[in-house]
Amino acid sequence: MEQPRGMSVEGIARFFRNSLRRRSSRARDDPQNGPVESKPVTSEGTKDRRSFVYSAGQLFFEYLVVVSLKKNTNGDYEPKITYQFPKRENLMRGQREEEERLLQAIPLFCFPDGNEWAPLTEYTSETFSFVLTNVDGSRKIGYCRRLLPAGRGARLPEVYCIISCLGCFGLFSKILDEVEKRRQISAAVTYPFMQGLRESPFPAPGKTVKIKSFIPGSGTEILELTRPLDSHLEHVEFQALLQCLSPEKILLIFASAALERRIVFLAEELSSLSKCIHAAAALLYPFTWAHTYIPVVPEQLLCTVCCPTPFMVGIQKRYLREVLEQPMEEVLVVDLCEGKFLKQADDEEEILPPKLQNEMLLSLPTMNNNVQTSEEFNARVSDTFVHFFVKMIGHYPSHIKWNRNGEGCFQERPFCKALTSKTSRRFLKKFVKTQMFSLFIQEAEKSRKCVEGYFQQKLNEYQEQKRQRKLS
Repeated sequence: MEQPRGMSVEGIARFFRNSLRRRSSRARDDPQNGPVESKPVTSEGTKDRRSFVYSAGQLFFEYLVVVSLKKNTNGDYEPKITYQFPKRENLMRGQREEEERLLQAIPLFCFPDGNEWAPLTEYTSETFSFVLTNVDGSRKIGYCRRLLPAGRGARLPEVYCIISCLGCFGLFSKILDEVEKRRQISAAVTYPFMQGLRESPFPAPGKTVKIKSFIPGSGTEILELTRPLDSHLEHVEFQALLQCLSPEKILLIFASAALERRIVFLAEELSSLSKCIHAAAALLYPFTWAHTYIPVVPEQLLCTVCCPTPFMVGIQKRYLREVLEQPMEEVLVVDLCEGKFLKQADDEEEILPPKLQNEMLLSLPTMNNNVQTSEEFNARVSDTFVHFFVKMIGHYPSHIKWNRNGEGCFQERPFCKALTSKTSRRFLKKFVKTQMFSLFIQEAEKSRKCVEGYFQQKLNEYQEQKRQRKLS
């Protein structure tokens, strides 16, 4: 494909920093994504897509790109896009410039570990992802599979990267399995499969879409892709996090994330970084991390994590020295390889109410329980943190005042005062100032009717238990 106009690493870093600025308070901003500063980038024939908000009928993905390593004039290998599907034409100027910046940034995230490569005869494929945030607040996710193509002799790995606005990590991991299976036959076998996928509508929750694909030697195969009914655990592997860290340290990470601090995860393997950072973010359910979120930071952009706003990022441990030399304040640096903190604010243990913190430690499952399936393990871990939020903020509906027009107004002060525990009130007074809570309340203020989901189900169960205790 024809490469976009050249842009320096400094230019990409500047674009990257600008696109990840913090969103401001809820009263004046767009309810979902903060202040809208420019027209959003849209796909052909589609409407504006906000971050991780999607509906049935949307396209599965915007692009499939293949990123390969090519020698530069210095003799080093640089990642370059060697294939793009589809190629978009007739774009307006703003859309074209946004696309060029996106296509320039993608190779850095597909090979975030620098350009020190050499041809290989063996390589274990890796699956990881990255997230890019546009200036309008919309997010694009890159789902990556780095693999060694089939062949003889030493050769270089390449990355198949699917760019989508849809946050279904498990679903795209299954798609990448199919991509890798076909790539080991021939690259030409991969593209018809992806074209068929792009022409298929994204399924509604709990529904399945069937993709037909011809594979030489096997004939026509049908791949079934099912979207989970409740996707809050769809992309999560909590086991990866608990294999690296003790429950006590996971609670401290959760506490820092709940107050929207800066968190850096260190590991050597891209897949470990990606899995653990997704798991850490998922601990916040029913809230969503609303700030800078980069599962794997490219080497060239390490300096961009020194921004004064909240971030949750993953960095390969080989860059530990460079990370620790950066001027970062109130940051938690987590070494996933050693299972310890390398830097912290020293007040993490005081953030959560002690009683609830002890309850959570007792509730968290251990890794040596072989009876549980992965799904059961994920559910038990998630329920520990869901139950925390049920107890802390479960009374929020009774503190939304409704006017005659059906407009809600959240009453913050009585909401915080409603808790009897001093330590719980202290946490809540800080938590209500976070962006994630503001976004959550904005949605609640829109309608008296609560949006049904897993958190609302747990909230109803808790309220019913309290009612039964009063009656007994």
